[in-house]
Amino acid sequence: MKGLYCRAGVAEPKFVIQEMVLPDVLGCHLVRVQVKACGLSPLDLKLLNDVGIQRDLIPVGREVSGVVLQVGAKVSFFQPQDEVVGILPLDSPCSGLCELIDIDEHYLVQKPEKLSPVCVAGALRDGLSAYTALHTHARMAAGHTLLVLDGGSSFGLMCIQLACYHGVKVFTTSHTAEEHTFLEQLRPSVAKVIPVYNGQSELLSVVMEETGGLGVDIVIDSGVRLQEKESDETKLLPHKHDIISVLGVGGHWVTSHTELQLDPPDCRLLHLKSASLTFLNHEVWTASSAQQGRYLHILKDIVEKMSTGVLRPQPEEAVPLYEATVTMETVQRHQKKKAVVQL
Repeated sequence: MKGLYCRAGVAEPKFVIQEMVLPDVLGCHLVRVQVKACGLSPLDLKLLNDVGIQRDLIPVGREVSGVVLQVGAKVSFFQPQDEVVGILPLDSPCSGLCELIDIDEHYLVQKPEKLSPVCVAGALRDGLSAYTALHTHARMAAGHTLLVLDGGSSFGLMCIQLACYHGVKVFTTSHTAEEHTFLEQLRPSVAKVIPVYNGQSELLSVVMEETGGLGVDIVIDSGVRLQEKESDETKLLPHKHDIISVLGVGGHWVTSHTELQLDPPDCRLLHLKSASLTFLNHEVWTASSAQQGRYLHILKDIVEKMSTGVLRPQPEEAVPLYEATVTMETVQRHQKKKAVVQL
């Protein structure tokens, strides 16, 4: 049985197909799953190194959907033929692109019958990130105002839909004219779509005008520009000072920027507003078992909301298994944000 792995000990990550053998005897709490679809996201090699996971070959593909074939002696949540979905932990020895994988039952939830394996495998990670940002960090509540930067991305779209469901007034930004049209046609609708592809100058003024000068309760970014000087990679990202400026009193800024640096004037402004800054790292759910029950509740809620149409992820075109290596290379180079492999 073959799986996809990353050879990380070289100058540039190289993706290779390797043979993998599952043990004959299944562990007490393990579930053997026949994988139907697997989502591909960029590998954070620095994060793996920071948490002490150092291997020559790193398994690729962690968001999986499939059917249970066999359960361990002490498994209580599942039985054979159950359809399941989950995210493999950071230290999993299995590649999600194997035909069969063994995974602890505490990382899986039941998949609703009407939800396709490809859809849920492609959107589960973004749904978890959105849920973590809005519920866990920002403590979202009805009546709040929210600014989602880059609402046309799969993560941004999940944030918008989840917030609208809970009665939050949403503002968002668009990076292209096509995205702008798409976001304006969303239902339930957002309060304002702010185009930034012609420059960032309107962001602060539009948000303050729409909120009566009060600012928003929550800001969720998808990256931040730390310098005033723009580069091709950062020209569509907001400057950190603009984000702090649009925050209201007691506001929450949830950032995906792993190396964010704040200057003393930025900290002073946050202090004056009694605002808070939180770093979004959805990997903590599988990196620590401290809140395992809460994590499973979140996964279950996400797939139920997908099944009922509350969350409607952008459809991902599934690629066949033989294209997985090339596809993962484009994902790792950020030429493509997400991919789903159908097995």
